[in-house]
Amino acid sequence: MQITVPKFTGTLGKGLVKAVKKENAFTTNLDPLGSSVWKQCDGIVTVKEILDKITVEFPNQEDIDQRLFLFLQQLHSLGYLTL
Repeated sequence: MQITVPKFTGTLGKGLVKAVKKENAFTTNLDPLGSSVWKQCDGIVTVKEILDKITVEFPNQEDIDQRLFLFLQQLHSLGYLTL
């Protein structure tokens, strides 16, 4: 799965990108685990519910809880998820 994320959200950044005629977004690829987590991040499903689902969906994945928490932290630090 791929997600497209804006590079800039502020007026200055958007204006700069427009002035140099570049895209204001980049695309990133997610692995199957990341894709499953991303699809569940709707603001309603809890982290515990996501963990329960991916534990069943990826039964052989080691340290799945740590991977989930690190992935969510990264998404939050990049501004893709808000609290």
